[in-house]
Amino acid sequence: MITVGSVTKSFGGRTLFADVSMRIDAGTRTAIVGPNGAGKTTLMKIITGVEPADSGEVAVQRGVEVGVLEQDVADWANAQAEAEGKNPTPIDLVVSGVPVKELEGRLTELGMAMAEDPENEAILEEFGRVQTRFEHLGGYDLDARARRIMAGLGFDERTMDEPLRTLSGGWMMRVALARLLLRNPDVLMLDEPTNHLDLESVGWLQQFLAAYDGAIVLISHDRDFINAIANQIVEVADGRVTSYAGDYEYFITSRAERQEQLLAQAKNQAKKVAEVEAFVERFRYKASKAKQVQSRVKMLEKMETVEVDDRKTRAMKLTFGEAPRAGRTVVELRNARKAYGDNVVYTGLDLALERGMKVALVGPNGAGKSTLLKMLVGALEPDEGERVLGHNVQVAYYAQHQVDALHMEKTALQEVAAAVDTSKVNPRSVLGSFLFSGEDVDKKVAVLSGGERARIALARLIAQPANLLCMDEPTNHLDIASRDVIEDALIAYPGTVVLITHDRHLIRSVVDVVIAVGDGTANMHLGDYASYAEKMGLDYLGRPLGADDGPRMRGGAGGSSDNGRGDGRADKKADKRAEAEKRNRLHNRTKDLRQKLSKAEKALMKAEDEVATIQREMAEPGAFDDPGAAKQLTKRHDVAKSRAADLSREWEQLVEDLEQAEAAAG
Repeated sequence: MITVGSVTKSFGGRTLFADVSMRIDAGTRTAIVGPNGAGKTTLMKIITGVEPADSGEVAVQRGVEVGVLEQDVADWANAQAEAEGKNPTPIDLVVSGVPVKELEGRLTELGMAMAEDPENEAILEEFGRVQTRFEHLGGYDLDARARRIMAGLGFDERTMDEPLRTLSGGWMMRVALARLLLRNPDVLMLDEPTNHLDLESVGWLQQFLAAYDGAIVLISHDRDFINAIANQIVEVADGRVTSYAGDYEYFITSRAERQEQLLAQAKNQAKKVAEVEAFVERFRYKASKAKQVQSRVKMLEKMETVEVDDRKTRAMKLTFGEAPRAGRTVVELRNARKAYGDNVVYTGLDLALERGMKVALVGPNGAGKSTLLKMLVGALEPDEGERVLGHNVQVAYYAQHQVDALHMEKTALQEVAAAVDTSKVNPRSVLGSFLFSGEDVDKKVAVLSGGERARIALARLIAQPANLLCMDEPTNHLDIASRDVIEDALIAYPGTVVLITHDRHLIRSVVDVVIAVGDGTANMHLGDYASYAEKMGLDYLGRPLGADDGPRMRGGAGGSSDNGRGDGRADKKADKRAEAEKRNRLHNRTKDLRQKLSKAEKALMKAEDEVATIQREMAEPGAFDDPGAAKQLTKRHDVAKSRAADLSREWEQLVEDLEQAEAAAG
């Protein structure tokens, strides 16, 4: 369907890739992977004709329709609205992407022509072709199919028919995706299609694409998504493009095996070259050996050197700033209510998070996950009820659109320097940990890639000490290697984490508490994502049980392959379930002790507030002008300090008692 032949592309003296050749055939599901900035999107743009190659060519088979996920759908919709003098709805824009009206009109014309000349072979043939195309595009049930696709991507019926201009950028991207899927092209070209989707929508899209009849070319950093869809992996890295048959896990294994084989071949070749060179050097000046020497010299000249991928991949170094030990209860919402106009998101919500919890907020878009996260961090006040922050709690918040909030005119160094205490933290060192070195730190945000901007946003966040870390889609725009770094850092992080993410791999690896958000509730499940999925009737990837996973390796060179979900997975699930049950038992056994600790913590906070109030009074001008009043003020201060010290010792003892109780129960 599409043939890429000897394509080369360079930017500013740097070769992104050279002499790339590949084929996209019917039924292939190709995932393009590699680090940020390697050239994945550029390669896709060359394949689609959006960007020219320096050399080589791309040939698309005649009659093949290639569909590309539009990145500027908002501008397109606004232009259409101005041209037509109206404001289209999302369903209008989705349906208008399929050229059925022209086909429907042509069918009417041909039908009238056939009535006048029923024996005309040319008219009959054209009618058959147009009707087939009309049916292929779903012309008879186009609106119903459009609404099913939009529902799968998270739209409700009301939103489908609202003015398009009321939608955010993320929802506009869903419109563009629905518009493309409804068109049903022969080849789908998708660059990060899951970035603006929730978990349920990612699962729906995954199933849709797994059953798609056409070819798919996909750029994604979601391993689960790639594994469920791809039967071919194309890696773009360090100027090289290498193809592997199979899914992402098979690619990782094959790449390691290939590297070992190349190393062995390179060693054998080096040994042979050394032997030949020794022979040439030994007999170079002997006339009787001249023929053999010349033969070996020519052999060396013709020998193709075995190239070994000896690159040292740089990775982010993600270490969160140290923060003081927080109290047992980190943050609470008490009888919280939140509404946006007539839309009541929460009412009477009670929620408490404890020190060390790794929490994922899950639920469909619009259910209230981001609202809940904002209330927990204090970025959004509840309309009723209260938010109570625990003792010594310091909050860090990574918002979903944190990258968009960066200042385009500032440099990377200026952005990070503005977010940290430069007397304690060197912003250059922080940027160095996030792969910005040398002149890179002086680049303006406007010229950086999406992945680079995401790294700056993360750098701003982690340079600030915190023991409550709240993150809304932190892995958007990041490559798989960077996601692995975040995953490892969050696992090692000693504080409390609250995550909203559609990255199922991150959820499964990090989370030990799941809070299901929806219908005005936030229900806590003490256990990891695997046990939550089992309880809710979902599989390990978040899909309904019974969904066909398909083979782990597709399109490979025959043979069966282990899908990696046998006894090991069952054992892991059993272990996770046992851990969750253990946590539940522990929770019940230590309930009284935790209640005492909570009361002590509140009393301590009140006492510390009283000390702070008196100290402010003592700092007022003239506070010690009256000896009698000064004596009373000093006495109050001493009493308050003594009470705070006693309560602090009591709190520390209760913390120690609770930890001992937990250790004994473990």
